[in-house]
Amino acid sequence: MISRVTSQTQMRAAQANLQASAQRLAQLQEQSSSLKTISRASDDPARAANALAVRAEQRATAQYTRNADNGNGWLTTLDGALSASTTILNKVRDLTVQGSNAGTMTPATREAIAAQIDGLKQDLLRQANATYLGRTVFAGNSDAGVAFAADGSYSSGAAAGAAVPVDRRVGAGSTVRVDADGAAVFGTGANSVFTLLDTVSAAVRSTDPSVSVAVSLGAIDSRLTTVIAASSDVGARQARIEGASAALATQKGTLEAQRVQLEDADLATVILDLKLQEIAYQSALAVTARVIQPTLMDFLS
Repeated sequence: MISRVTSQTQMRAAQANLQASAQRLAQLQEQSSSLKTISRASDDPARAANALAVRAEQRATAQYTRNADNGNGWLTTLDGALSASTTILNKVRDLTVQGSNAGTMTPATREAIAAQIDGLKQDLLRQANATYLGRTVFAGNSDAGVAFAADGSYSSGAAAGAAVPVDRRVGAGSTVRVDADGAAVFGTGANSVFTLLDTVSAAVRSTDPSVSVAVSLGAIDSRLTTVIAASSDVGARQARIEGASAALATQKGTLEAQRVQLEDADLATVILDLKLQEIAYQSALAVTARVIQPTLMDFLS
């Protein structure tokens, strides 16, 4: 049975076809101007969801990269401070050995050695109070401004006296500590390296034969070993954070490639599709005009 096709049915079908063709043409024109395959989620819901997921990963990667850069700054400051502290303590040890020969030194010589040790103590105190972006790198999250006072007292971010570690997250499940425990490296109070240097300086100045300078050599060597060990630990953490930075840079490129594949349009392909759609739309207009014959209503005004 052949269905009856009226002029109204024919016009509705033609209008729907022309509207669909015009919509496709408008979509291609928008893609050619924006160079994006997705302008709104309704264009391709699945692709839009994937693109949003990739952009979320890109934002996380960017934050991890900033964290790694900041952490690298902390660790570089720590490495410099510990290297300088090692050099200072080696000089103190040499002066201590020299000052232990009290029988061959004049009072002026002893005073000169003691003054050098006092100066080295101040240099060591500056290294122990090293800061990065206004934060002390040896006092955890403390906001005291300095990690150590001149008397060796330690300022940390915790009421109990133990420094609260400063970590930087460089991955979804990876964190790196970027500070050092100043109390463990330099000691605190009467057990600090600063009190030790005061003791050595006083012993060098003393004219009492019962006061021995050489007795402090063991304590200096012990503190020197601690500083060197801390420096090695910082070097290992810096290697970790540099490795994380390299991995994040690679991930950044991979995610950008995924985003381009999902969102960006190929200009050559879009232009070709646009030209073909223009031809198709113009052909549809011409065919529709010839197929739909005029009726009496076209002549009534």
